[in-house]
Amino acid sequence: MDCHLGTNMGCRDVHAATVLAFLSGTASVAGLLAAVLLPNWRQMRLYTFNKNEKNVTVYTGLWIKCARFDGSRDCVIYDPQWYTAVDQLDLRVLQFALPLSMLTAVSALFLCLVGMCNTAFVTSVPNIKLAKCLVNSAGCHLVAGLLFLLACAVCLTPSIWVIFYNNYLNKIYEPVFTFDISVFIAIASAGGLFFTSVLLFLWYCACKSLPSPFWQPLYSHAPSMHSYASQPYSARSRLSAIEIDIPVVTHTS
Repeated sequence: MDCHLGTNMGCRDVHAATVLAFLSGTASVAGLLAAVLLPNWRQMRLYTFNKNEKNVTVYTGLWIKCARFDGSRDCVIYDPQWYTAVDQLDLRVLQFALPLSMLTAVSALFLCLVGMCNTAFVTSVPNIKLAKCLVNSAGCHLVAGLLFLLACAVCLTPSIWVIFYNNYLNKIYEPVFTFDISVFIAIASAGGLFFTSVLLFLWYCACKSLPSPFWQPLYSHAPSMHSYASQPYSARSRLSAIEIDIPVVTHTS
């Protein structure tokens, strides 16, 4: 009884787990955005044996390419149209995978925010006129956790593939390719998305012991008010009361 009451109160309040999940998801999306925009997915070192010239490093991103001399921060060659002519399969896949992962994670953040707002501001007794539009907080967290897990898989798989594809390029060509910092940022962001989904799943498992209308993602029908108020007397109870009030007359010989 006490365990059920504690779970009920935990699902009725904004818990630290849901707040931490929202912050972790936001940080992960910010990391994905940085990984998408930075031109630091792959480096290609071009060496020269001329002492009067400097070595060149080509920084390859998902959308642009920049070539710099050693010791310089300015791009000698800047190609803003690189995204249309990407000739490396792993980067081409990432051009679609990372924006899709970001879109999925942002959708999950929106659901997580809706769930927390529903927990904080919606009363325990719903308005019967708006019952069909009610959104359940625990259900929102469940769907958000699934979306975060999907975003993690979409981001992590091609990001790890970059490491193996880099070794493949070094075997085919000369060993001048190295993966850059964006790979680590993307993998760390995927880890943050996974951590966020685990937090939301723990929240959902804590609320699942409640009656079914409280943990379903959406109310399938208007919740009846007897779920929130005391049960009325049944027709049998009223009949029994009437029967008791009727006097019994017996005939004696």
